[in-house]
Amino acid sequence: MIEEDTIKLLKECDAGIKMGVSSLDDMISYVKDERLKKILEDNRASHERIDDDLQTLLSKYHDGGKNPSAVAQGMSWMKTNVKMMVDNSDSTVADLTVDGCDMGVKSLSKYLNKYKAADEKSKDLAKRLIKLESDLSVDMREFL
Repeated sequence: MIEEDTIKLLKECDAGIKMGVSSLDDMISYVKDERLKKILEDNRASHERIDDDLQTLLSKYHDGGKNPSAVAQGMSWMKTNVKMMVDNSDSTVADLTVDGCDMGVKSLSKYLNKYKAADEKSKDLAKRLIKLESDLSVDMREFL
């Protein structure tokens, strides 16, 4: 049970990181304010550092991870591009980023609660990812 929950939690974290990095890549290209761009780029780098730890854990269990669903990726891409066509501002970037972070925190928290038997390293990684998303959401408030 521990190994099964661990792998499932790690896979959800993997999909979440991939979704987050992809969204950040989409958003950064629209940013005008250099401080906002740096915050997003630093957060992206933090996602990649957590991903390195995640991939190490996944390889320990001989698992290749999980990609976000094509539907979720497509909807995110469409929402970003439509909103940015209507209002191509840093405020819109911040708003979309907050929405994405909040969705990430919600889904990762749900999986952390669902896979209670996961090992502590995996739960700690999920908590780090949740904190990263939560902190970015707070950082975006001044740009709204």
